[in-house]
Amino acid sequence: MDHATALLRAYDTQLRTDAETSSALAVTRLGPLHLARYEGGRGFVTYQDLGRPDAAEVRRLVAGAVEHFRADPSVVRAEWKTRGHDHAPGLHETLLEHGFVPEDPESVMVGDARALAVEVPLPPGVTLRQVTGEADVRAMCRMQAEVFGHAADGGARDADEQLRRLAAGEDLELWVAETEDGRVVSAGRLEPVKGTEFAGIWGGCTRKEWRGRGVYRALTAARARSAIARGKRLVHSDSTEYSRPILERYGFLRVTTTTPYEWSRGPGQ
Repeated sequence: MDHATALLRAYDTQLRTDAETSSALAVTRLGPLHLARYEGGRGFVTYQDLGRPDAAEVRRLVAGAVEHFRADPSVVRAEWKTRGHDHAPGLHETLLEHGFVPEDPESVMVGDARALAVEVPLPPGVTLRQVTGEADVRAMCRMQAEVFGHAADGGARDADEQLRRLAAGEDLELWVAETEDGRVVSAGRLEPVKGTEFAGIWGGCTRKEWRGRGVYRALTAARARSAIARGKRLVHSDSTEYSRPILERYGFLRVTTTTPYEWSRGPGQ
């Protein structure tokens, strides 16, 4: 087994299990599907392996998932998380037929945490720190919303979710890079995955004018050092085309791709 195959196997067997929905309020099983419900009216669909379904079985699973979420009035939107290496004939077309909208595909990157835990010099006046206070978390989420183009609510919904998770004692760390005047220029979170060798790095982004200056690399290195201190050997990330080359530079491999498909409850549904 080559290294990339071994990493993909670790990803599939350790992460695509109950570990992926550990913070959900409730999880319902529909065959191989895990249908999760979270605070804020969010649903989520994932699975470790669909087996070898034909197109008719895929259609049955998608219809069942949508029916499940429609029957729960607390769920106003849901994500179906696909992976590029899964056998799922007709899944894209079936998701579209049921009102799901695909977002941009991302690369699933996996590698050794030690490879990321390097010393990276920061530009003058920029510092890194972990944040937990409400004002800091909201400033972080506002910046992320601006960079990702989700500025309609100024990151308020995401900030509410992260603050709820912190208050509930969930195991996550929120990190920012900021200038001397307190302006957040880069941010991301670390999520150690209980019962596995993995920690995830999520939400990483940097303001355009600060890219290419080592800020994101330093932020990533800080999260990797924290993951190692928590006993984690591997790091995984769903990476955009901005962050993927940074991880590749440190020996991370793209083991597959992931595309989120988003469903929203329509009027009267």
